[in-house]
Amino acid sequence: MIMGESRYVLRPTFVDAMKRALESLNLNIVEMTDENATLDGGDVLFTGREFFVGLSKRTNQRGAEILADTFKDYAVSTVPVYDSLHLKSFCSMAGPNLIAIGSTEAAQKALKTMQQMSDHRYDKLTVPDDAAANCIYLNIPGKGHVLLHQAPEEYPESAKVFEKLKDHMLIPIANTEMEKVDGLLTCCSVFINKTSEL
Repeated sequence: MIMGESRYVLRPTFVDAMKRALESLNLNIVEMTDENATLDGGDVLFTGREFFVGLSKRTNQRGAEILADTFKDYAVSTVPVYDSLHLKSFCSMAGPNLIAIGSTEAAQKALKTMQQMSDHRYDKLTVPDDAAANCIYLNIPGKGHVLLHQAPEEYPESAKVFEKLKDHMLIPIANTEMEKVDGLLTCCSVFINKTSEL
């Protein structure tokens, strides 16, 4: 990636490689061609029922509209993001119907907005550290609920909160180096729910 003023510009080789990988899985690819639209994956939270899109320095209203046009079967609500890089800097899904959320005022304000915009009531798991709220939930056949979260040595108090999830297989991940360049766990991941023939 090449750093631009306040947004990342992906190198064509990376974009081309990702596009080829997705095409090999026979996935439908939608490209944003509107030069005024910005949409960062870190601002997109899919709950399994609906999308929340953070409006941040990296994502604008036009990007959210294109996402809504692409996924017409799901509600798409926008959430203003203040004092953070993007929406998933302080929240993510920690299980079915469970939102992990940081405890700062900005994180709690965003959660309140999400609750007001949704017809569904989500459970919440509040962790002391906003960055620790960025976790990865997987439902793996034969394994059940699996949660990748930041290691206890990085966020000990937040790790204690995750340990209360007794029905989850917890996998702590050391992420100190990536976090130095604003890379949280979901930033380093692409999830595809399809078997590859590669």
